[in-house]
Amino acid sequence: MRLEGKVAIVTGAARGIGRATARRFVAEGARVVLADRDRDALAATAAAAGPADAVLARPCDVARAAEVEALVAATLDRFGRIDILVNNAGYGHRGTVEQTSEAEWDALMATNVKGVFLSSRAVLPVMRRQGGGTIVNVASTVSFIGIPERAAYVASKGAVAALTRAMAVDHAKEGIRVVAVAPGTVATDYYDRVVAGSPDPEGMRRMLAARQLIGRAGTPEEIANAILFLASDEASFCVGTILLVDGGMVVQ
Repeated sequence: MRLEGKVAIVTGAARGIGRATARRFVAEGARVVLADRDRDALAATAAAAGPADAVLARPCDVARAAEVEALVAATLDRFGRIDILVNNAGYGHRGTVEQTSEAEWDALMATNVKGVFLSSRAVLPVMRRQGGGTIVNVASTVSFIGIPERAAYVASKGAVAALTRAMAVDHAKEGIRVVAVAPGTVATDYYDRVVAGSPDPEGMRRMLAARQLIGRAGTPEEIANAILFLASDEASFCVGTILLVDGGMVVQ
C-alpha cells in the first residue's frame, strides 16, 4: 500500500498508460481522480478502477484552463487534498514538419505541452499549502532521440522533458518533486491504430517491436509500475529525474 492516504489526479486516464496507472494507484491505497475528455471511455475506466469511494471520474480537456481549474476544485471538494499529479494526457501525430499543418501542430502542442503547464500550474499552490507533493510527467524516449515522421510529437515530448527539469529546479525547496517517465514503444490503443492503419500491419508490428532491444513493445502496466515508483516515497531522492522505461530502445 505504497500510496495509502494519498490523493492523485491522473490525466488521460480513460485508456492505455493512464488507465493502467489509475488502477495501480487505487490498488496501492490512493484515492484517484481520473480525468479525460472522452466521457464514455472515462466512465467505463472509472467503474473498473476501484470502489466508488476511492475513484472520481471528471471529464476534462487539459488544454483548457477553466476545465483544469474545475478539475482541481472538484478534487479538493471530494478528497480535500492533492498529493500526486500524473500528467499523462497526450497523443501522437504522423508527419514531417512539411507534412504537419499549423492547426495540427497547435492542437498537439495544446494537449501535450500546454496541458502539462496548465495542470501543473493549477496544483502547485495546493501542494505548496500542504507542504509538498509529487508531479510525474509522461515524456518519451523521443525526448532524447528523433524518429521518422513524428516532428510535432518529438518536439512536444522534448518540451515535456525540459519543463520537468525546469519545474524541478523551481519547486524542490518547497517539497514538491517533479519527475518524468520516458516510455519506449508501448502497446496502447494508439499503437493498435497505428498498426491497423499501416498498409502492412504485421510488418509495422515487427518494426515497432524491433525498436526495443528485447524485441517487443512494452505494456501500459509496465509503465504504470514505473510511474507508481516515481510517485511513491520510495523515489524521495528522485528530483528532476527522467526515467527511461523503454526495453533498451535508446541505448542502441
